[in-house]
Amino acid sequence: MTRPARVIVNISAVKANLQVVRRCAPHTRVMAIIKADGYGHGIARIAGALEHQADAFGVASLDEALALRKAGIARSIVLLEGPFTANEVGEIAASGLETVVHTHDQVGPLSDARANIALWIKIDSGMHRLGFSPPEVGAVVRQLRGRHRTIRFMTHLASAHRENDASVAEQLQSFGSAVAAYGGERSIANSAAVLAWPACHAHWVRPGLMLYGVSPFHGRCGVEYGLQPAMTVASSLISVRDVAAGGSVGYGKAYICPEAMRVGVVAFGYGDGYPRQAATGTPINVAGVRTQVVGEASMDMLTVDLRPIPEAAVGDPVILWGPELPVEEVAISAQTIPYELLCRVRMRARYLECV
Repeated sequence: MTRPARVIVNISAVKANLQVVRRCAPHTRVMAIIKADGYGHGIARIAGALEHQADAFGVASLDEALALRKAGIARSIVLLEGPFTANEVGEIAASGLETVVHTHDQVGPLSDARANIALWIKIDSGMHRLGFSPPEVGAVVRQLRGRHRTIRFMTHLASAHRENDASVAEQLQSFGSAVAAYGGERSIANSAAVLAWPACHAHWVRPGLMLYGVSPFHGRCGVEYGLQPAMTVASSLISVRDVAAGGSVGYGKAYICPEAMRVGVVAFGYGDGYPRQAATGTPINVAGVRTQVVGEASMDMLTVDLRPIPEAAVGDPVILWGPELPVEEVAISAQTIPYELLCRVRMRARYLECV
């Protein structure tokens, strides 16, 4: 029997979520962010689904970009962290890729490149992670202009996911001042800014999390914004046992049964990408009924409270997150963020795809 742990990706939901992006930012082009294996959904799968809907794709590395080219993806692909070494510049040109340039170490090799590589100059408008400070922009533009290159500008917002955060306006002003003297298209908005900060839409938006039906805002779920969860993480019960009051469950006696109760064992654990810190109280859905995880996750298994489902039996379906149980809720219980949960499930579970 095949182990029942599986990830189901709803391609139709991803396509519908991109249309939400279009409605929120109708006058912009869309760079769909599909790095980290498409946030765990499968990078080639997502690119194939969106190739005729997105205007470009954003990835983290040359390896990701080349995998897409090998899969037949012809759309524009942007390396969000730029070349990691000068040796990558030739491959970037040969594969028709675009690249971000965010450090002086990248400027020299890119300015020397004979090919006309489209460049995105990244401005550090206040996040202080990647990018050139505003006073540096002029010199960088002068060095990179030439060979009829396409030059665009981008920045990244640190706190767009926080309601009414003053830093968004401050970063918008800083970025605008830094690039005011130059032509070229601009990109500012991530998913949170697409949904909540129209002033940041500019020429290009860069949605990531919302493409997968998940809210970038703490305590809110994607469905509140018309988004459809694209990932369902599922398994089955592989054991049902009766445990006496006072009996312990799992490693370290992490859960003590407050009364005589039934406990189920699910074929899914941290070896499949479930967060070990998702302890007692984390919601889980068994046979269509919401209940809770009890104790600590094992490598291959979880234990769950079956008191709300007294008739539960081996083989009953379990949903760890999906449309019936938002990943945003699981993330809160696990003291993490939805991004991490989505990316974790690349580890071992079988992937299935629905149209």
